Amino acid sequence: MSDREDSQVRLDAGEAEETLGYKLRLAQILAFRGFEQRLTDCGRAPRYLGLLSVIRAHPGQPQSRIAEAVALSRSSFVTILDQLSAEGLIERRPSDFDRRVNGIWLTPQGEALVARLMEEAQRYEAEMTRGMSDEEIACGLRVLQKLIDNLS
Repeated sequence: MSDREDSQVRLDAGEAEETLGYKLRLAQILAFRGFEQRLTDCGRAPRYLGLLSVIRAHPGQPQSRIAEAVALSRSSFVTILDQLSAEGLIERRPSDFDRRVNGIWLTPQGEALVARLMEEAQRYEAEMTRGMSDEEIACGLRVLQKLIDNLS
């Protein structure tokens, strides 16, 4: 096979092609890259939509609980919160639950941006699942939840 023909052949990952871990990671990379490319004017927010959605759904929760909800280590989580705070999307203030710890809230700017991102995420989700039935999508979500439960 010539170099030119070889460059047209998709490189596979060998044995890894048959593993859920590899397929999940590849799908995640492709999904996030496509989503972020649509929203280049939104700073880091598209990358952290899941985290911002947890904060939106559970305002004022302590940092440690939010970090746990999105499976991030405390050290990397603090850096991410610092970035989102600098972009004006979140704020830390004494928790309603325990004044010794900080709770996390979205700012009004954060609320508006998360609403915009969720609308775009729903459009993108429809593109990602094109050709899939509602049953297939529901099955995929159930399988992913079982994986998450097993890994938690």
